Amino acid sequence: MSRRFSRTEPLIPDDLLAKLIENGRLAEEREQFDPFPVVKLFTPDAGATWLITEAHAEDGDLRPFGVMDLGLGCPELGYAMLSEIEDVRGGLGLPVERDLHFRAEYRLSIYAKLANLGGRIVA
Repeated sequence: MSRRFSRTEPLIPDDLLAKLIENGRLAEEREQFDPFPVVKLFTPDAGATWLITEAHAEDGDLRPFGVMDLGLGCPELGYAMLSEIEDVRGGLGLPVERDLHFRAEYRLSIYAKLANLGGRIVA
């Protein structure tokens, strides 16, 4: 039985949430919108990684978009609910964390291509 650890602060701080929501608005306005990822989330005790570029409000939750890999070797572009990401735990019960040192070097399309070629997100 794994132990569940609680989160003591928001997974994504307000300033980054504001940027994700702004990118979501821009994505709706621009057909070829290809931003740099704003946030990298990961499981410290499993292989899941999320590179998130934008978010949309939905039913009291946020629906982030980006390249996502649950550690199964099949990364893909898509949406997830933030509340579901926050509920993910690895084998030791550790919660998802934000990479505090992440700075995007490429646009999302490049990360997605590299992830598909390599079978995992490298960032």
